[in-house]
Amino acid sequence: MQQAGRAFAAALFGAWLLFGPAEAQPDIRTAAVAEFIDANVRPWLGEPAIINALLAQNAAHASLSQAQIDDLDARWRAELSSADRPMIEAQLSNALSLFLKGRQRAAEGLITEIFVMDNRGLNVGQSDITSDYWQGDEAKWQRSFGAGALHIEEAGRDESTQLMQSQASLPIRDPRTGAMIGAITIGVNMDAL
Repeated sequence: MQQAGRAFAAALFGAWLLFGPAEAQPDIRTAAVAEFIDANVRPWLGEPAIINALLAQNAAHASLSQAQIDDLDARWRAELSSADRPMIEAQLSNALSLFLKGRQRAAEGLITEIFVMDNRGLNVGQSDITSDYWQGDEAKWQRSFGAGALHIEEAGRDESTQLMQSQASLPIRDPRTGAMIGAITIGVNMDAL
């Protein structure tokens, strides 16, 4: 019994030496999402459909005040429960949204949603309707655009689709200048991944 206990302790110590403390080990699901994003999303982030839409909206929204951003977000939320949806329909039918819908279809169920946000956190294009227009007050934008890094949220069951989903968000840079110009959020279907 003591030998088994010593062997177990030695194995734990060996694992600690190899991998570090348990809390420092990356969650396997987070690693799988990061790998999926690196292989399947990063390659198309420099596409003209994304870059041009971001540059145009950043220029158009450069002088918006926070009150104006709040008004746009309130208008979007009001349209969600209305039959008349001019703002939402214009967004869902723009060139970037059509591009993102194509990318979502091509992923064959691995991607549940995609939306691109400008340098203020406002939606630029999306594959599906989001619950709000301004993402700038949420971790997905703050920890991707704000920190300049990939941010992966803990997986959870999506209320509308009932799929186990994780959202991965990452900054988008202008390929010509390297400047951060926006961010993208991708819903990854953990059941399919």
